[in-house]
Amino acid sequence: MRTYESTRAHNKKPPSPSRLRAPWRIALVANLKDEFDWGPDAPSDAGSEFDRRETIESLAAALEEDGHWVTFCRADETLPEAMLNLRPQIVFNIAEGLGGDAREAQAPALFELLSIPYTASRVLANAISLDKTQTKRIWQQVGLPTPRFVEARSAQDVDDRGLKYPLFVKPVREGTGMGIDQGAIVHDARQLAERVAWMVEAYKQPALVEEYLPGREFTVGYIGNPGFPARRRRPWLYDNDGYHYFPILEIDSGVSVSPGVYGHAAKSYDIGAPGAPGYICPTDIPDSLRLRLTELTRKAAEAIGACDVSRVDLRLDADGEPSLMEINTLPGLNPAVSDLCIVAAAEGMPYPDLITEILYLAAERQGLLFDSLRYAEVGPHALAQPVPRGPITWGLAGE
Repeated sequence: MRTYESTRAHNKKPPSPSRLRAPWRIALVANLKDEFDWGPDAPSDAGSEFDRRETIESLAAALEEDGHWVTFCRADETLPEAMLNLRPQIVFNIAEGLGGDAREAQAPALFELLSIPYTASRVLANAISLDKTQTKRIWQQVGLPTPRFVEARSAQDVDDRGLKYPLFVKPVREGTGMGIDQGAIVHDARQLAERVAWMVEAYKQPALVEEYLPGREFTVGYIGNPGFPARRRRPWLYDNDGYHYFPILEIDSGVSVSPGVYGHAAKSYDIGAPGAPGYICPTDIPDSLRLRLTELTRKAAEAIGACDVSRVDLRLDADGEPSLMEINTLPGLNPAVSDLCIVAAAEGMPYPDLITEILYLAAERQGLLFDSLRYAEVGPHALAQPVPRGPITWGLAGE
């Protein structure tokens, strides 16, 4: 038997950011859309969750403007070697992973193995949130409202178990509207079996079948963690529970290329283009509904242990009551088209503020103390308070 002996470079331990007064060495870890070949048999929307190069450049610019050193690392088979040699003080993680039933947990698991702090949710929360069935089971268990559902692993496995038609069918472990078009709404058992068979074959995973809710659709984005925020970089942003909720975004898919369905095709249109969904932020809703949506968002995130930043999708039923649909613990961060960036802009928060808040929320959560005075003086946006703006109507949200 042979024992692998690592190189001296690999034995270096990362210096603790709590002892560093110089800029942090940050690894920006992501998957790029144009660097992976899914093969001829993959569905047309394969890799839609991966990030654009301009997203990486925008993130790096925001972090570098704050005074840090940033190195982009691809979240592929080269990532372990990159982490061992670079040894960053902290990782800014937006990696989707390349495959498997918990791919968004792959990179975080590596960071924890190497004792490298990182942004956003930890291993378990990322694994759960990617699996819509498991997420909904947890929400049900803690008494949160979500449409009734079943999971189907094959056409022969289809059993609607008394669900009320129409039903909505989508892949269990995909995002960015993948596998979702007007055919996702089914009205009888034959359509259900056909849709499940196609989805299982195309995406190589089970299908989630849930009751279709006909009401308005909303997205609630937030940053924060439980706890009193007095020691945070911008404490005025957060409520006493430790969260900051952005203005609620309403998605009007009725004007899109796929009326009533917010799917991948609709998301591919440029803002304002014919066929794009209507995006209204902040939406015009009663305060009671606004409070209910943010309350459900907080409870949904805490139920799975989400950290730092997330985006929660909700929809109203026929009686106008909101239900939880999905949670994205790694929301897109493209400054032009991503939902979270759109709602932050609608509030008046500069993009660098959003990105650095995510960074320092992770640092605070993991006990990485920094010199608050030094960081308060770094970057032109460091102490800028948001300037409220009027309602903004958007044509599309992207990643």
